[in-house]
Amino acid sequence: MRFPLVLAGCALACASLPAAAQQLKPGLWEISSNTSNPQLNQAMAQMQQQLATMPPAQRKQMEEMMVKQGVRTGGGASGGMAVRACLTQEAAERSDMPLQDGCQVTSQQRSGNTMTMAFSCANPPSSGEGRVTFASPVAYSSSMTVRTTVAGRTETMTVEGAGKWLQADCGNVRPAAAAAAAKK
Repeated sequence: MRFPLVLAGCALACASLPAAAQQLKPGLWEISSNTSNPQLNQAMAQMQQQLATMPPAQRKQMEEMMVKQGVRTGGGASGGMAVRACLTQEAAERSDMPLQDGCQVTSQQRSGNTMTMAFSCANPPSSGEGRVTFASPVAYSSSMTVRTTVAGRTETMTVEGAGKWLQADCGNVRPAAAAAAAKK
């Protein structure tokens, strides 16, 4: 199960990269993603099937654990995954992005409502590039090419994503910087 989790983490991290290139609305965002990787898609389908067959109490516990991490299955248009991310007012003003810990934008260019970018992440080790199209301060779509190494082999996948603003209050979802500080 480690291989699918590594790819899932990478897919989710990359899908969440573009969330603030224009002055996006601060607050709670949901970022859904689907990947071109058949192994990851199969692992996600298996995970959903396993959840469906768990006893109700165990399933509830597992789903609550995932929600605390800001993750839910079935969030993408074709049953992918979704993460929730908190974008603070300060981060929105700086055009920061709610990145997964260990990820950074290495270059970006903006033209109109489109941004192209390159990024790298430390955990899992990955890099890539992509395009983000902003529909408004509360919605965007993205397409990323992600490269990562799993078991000594380079894997490349495409991650299609979409972000939508949910509400001003982030609830129990903390910004990445706050979450990182709490881990120390």
